[in-house]
Amino acid sequence: MAETLKIIIPMAGLGARLRPHTWNKPKPLISLAGRTVLDFFLDTFKSIPLTRQVEYVFIIGQMGDQIKEYIKQRYPQTPAHYVIQAEMRGQSDAILLAREHLKGPAIVAFADTLVDTDFTALASEKADAVVWVKPVEDPRRFGVAEVNSSGFVKRLIEKPEDMKNNLAIVGIYYFKECQKLCDAIEEQIKRNISLRGEYYLADAVNILLEKGTKMRAQPIEVWLDAGTPDTMLSTNRYLLEHGQDNAADNPKRPGVSIISPVFIHPDAEITNSVIGPNVSIGAGCRIEASVLRNTIIEEGTEVKTVVIEDSILGRNVRVAGSPTHLNLGDQTQVDL
Repeated sequence: MAETLKIIIPMAGLGARLRPHTWNKPKPLISLAGRTVLDFFLDTFKSIPLTRQVEYVFIIGQMGDQIKEYIKQRYPQTPAHYVIQAEMRGQSDAILLAREHLKGPAIVAFADTLVDTDFTALASEKADAVVWVKPVEDPRRFGVAEVNSSGFVKRLIEKPEDMKNNLAIVGIYYFKECQKLCDAIEEQIKRNISLRGEYYLADAVNILLEKGTKMRAQPIEVWLDAGTPDTMLSTNRYLLEHGQDNAADNPKRPGVSIISPVFIHPDAEITNSVIGPNVSIGAGCRIEASVLRNTIIEEGTEVKTVVIEDSILGRNVRVAGSPTHLNLGDQTQVDL
């Protein structure tokens, strides 16, 4: 019988780059193309064969109870463990806190990264570890994998100073024996290999490589980010263009023009408006006499007599007037 595959998901970060939306909800529960970031993230693992026993380990922080309740309500059959990271001491620290759950093979995946990949082949993986990478034009903003001619990783480099190595790490790793990773993290902490008080996973992986771990780099083509308002909007646009558009399913409404791609929840009320392209509207929203383009509007929000583009409006927001660019958190009211 195959060992249980653990999927470790560090998600205790404060989501500071997505403020004000993360003041009262964790980043994975922000709406995106009619669902949440967490829903799309969990879809990543659908390619794991049903014959493989899988358990999730969610490493949560502030407002983590919202994650637990969401998983309980939406994914009641999912075997899940929850570990609290109360102090932000970095990725490696988060993983080590979950050590009691980490035996045998494991995937480590960060929840603000959405990728399109196939995990089917992991059952016959020959390497000790795998890191998923994508070539990028400017790798200096990312961690990168330096590989040899056979495609095996020599080392990981956090935010390189030059552009000669463009294989950006997308935030997903596989370890055939996760206990060895935990041992490497302990050594990382003992050596105090950190940056601004945080322990990064790349440094623990480099210790594994020093000790002879064979890590293979797996290229992917689709890598979407959900870490900032701008990348949320571009990811929303991509998802609408790749299967989430429901414009054709929407009933005709007098005075309403819909420009595909869009996602409009069936409960949303829209009158005398132009919606799209690249707009997502959540449940219970009311849109009146407005024009919306390239915008995400979360559930329960009311918009009246405005032109809005390139914007994100949280839950239960009220906007009336004529703004053109907004980034409003939950419960906001604006009259212009």
